[in-house]
Amino acid sequence: MSTTSIPAARIGGHALPGITHDVIDPATGDAVGSVGWADAADAERAVDAAATAFADWSSAPARTRADAMRAIATDLRAEVADIAPAIAAESGKLLAEANAEVEFSAKYFDWFAEAPMIAEEEAGRVTPLRRFRIRRHPVGIVAAVGTWNFPLSIPARKIAASIGAGCPTILKPSERTPVSSDALVRICERHLPVGVIGHIIGDGQVITNALIDDPRVAAVTFTGSTPIGTLIAERAGRSLTRTCLELGGRAPFIVRQDADADDAVEHLMVAKLRNNGESCIAANTVFVHSSLAEEFREVLASRIEATRPGAQTDAEVDFGPLIDEAAVERLTDLVERAERSGSRVVRGKSGPEHGAFMAAALVEDARGTELYEQEIFGPVIALVTYEDEAAVVEEINGWGVGLAGYVCGRDLAAAEDLADSLRIGIVGINNGAPNTPEVPFGGFGASGIGREGGIDGYDEFTEQQSISIAR
Repeated sequence: MSTTSIPAARIGGHALPGITHDVIDPATGDAVGSVGWADAADAERAVDAAATAFADWSSAPARTRADAMRAIATDLRAEVADIAPAIAAESGKLLAEANAEVEFSAKYFDWFAEAPMIAEEEAGRVTPLRRFRIRRHPVGIVAAVGTWNFPLSIPARKIAASIGAGCPTILKPSERTPVSSDALVRICERHLPVGVIGHIIGDGQVITNALIDDPRVAAVTFTGSTPIGTLIAERAGRSLTRTCLELGGRAPFIVRQDADADDAVEHLMVAKLRNNGESCIAANTVFVHSSLAEEFREVLASRIEATRPGAQTDAEVDFGPLIDEAAVERLTDLVERAERSGSRVVRGKSGPEHGAFMAAALVEDARGTELYEQEIFGPVIALVTYEDEAAVVEEINGWGVGLAGYVCGRDLAAAEDLADSLRIGIVGINNGAPNTPEVPFGGFGASGIGREGGIDGYDEFTEQQSISIAR
């Protein structure tokens, strides 16, 4: 793709320049764009514009907001041929997955266009002495802070919910991947009043802190690591600013003794290699019942050996480059340490010589290794066997994090019982892609606060008022 120049901020319908930084394609190391760098004063200007827009947008009829949301969804779909290559180039994901991310993003705008009407249908309560009306009021200005691994769909699910609820929103994307979020905001600007959407790029800590510290910002929604999320929660807590935090996890993939080994591996490959394994819901540690372990290992090892990384536009490869060389070095070191400690490692095919590529790896008997103890975030599978399902549940629930998980098995009732017992926010049973705009998404414990998606995601940006009417 050609090099793109992105302004430091889009505020009140105006583009603001800034000192430029390069946006790098992790496959080639080449610049695919240049981006301006905003500062704390620009963040204040963005809040000024949002504050001016709040009264009119918050009081706009739900149907008016819904029409704007649907128009945004339509434009996203119409411009997929321009947006998807930008996503692939700046994040490293395969072009086919980037195309799917554009469609997924459009679905969030479709869903949150309908959410206010669905919520209104649930807004009445009646008792023998009272009739109640539950009113949802926009919470106020929202700061939406995204991350690099899904540079379009993560911002989309945040701002679709917040602007759909009537809240002007300022998007602070990852400085690594601002090209696709700029395209999203430009589409939004076509269909929203001036000031309802803003876009500001710069140092993550400086810009995010400036937004949180502004008393006019009523809520902050963040996707990223648990350590950074903790800092955001602490800072927001000083002013009781509402937070919605989607943080890290260690997504377990549990293969029950009644599972079909071939089917389980198919679901695992989706859950693990989608987005190059750089997903907060990517399968992390695989627990396979000992009675199925030999067959499962054989099938999985064969699949891993056949995988090949390559350029984002190569339709024949299984996954693309990681976000940078540091990510490759980190995972390579963890795999080699596990191998030196006695774990058997099965590796896939190598990728291009230059770029942030690494071969997929299966690390068997991984319990006790450093790899087993953390979120992997890449094309590496840590495999362990188990005998007692209850003991596995107890161990997983003791981790203190629980964003996503997976269960494979033929007995669906037993698989559902197992999923119910896990302290995990979203669990895929016999599927490797469990998330969808219609359902709430978020984590237990240190994996986050609040939910995105579904009516719950809409309510994150509303204040509920109960009106009690004597009968």
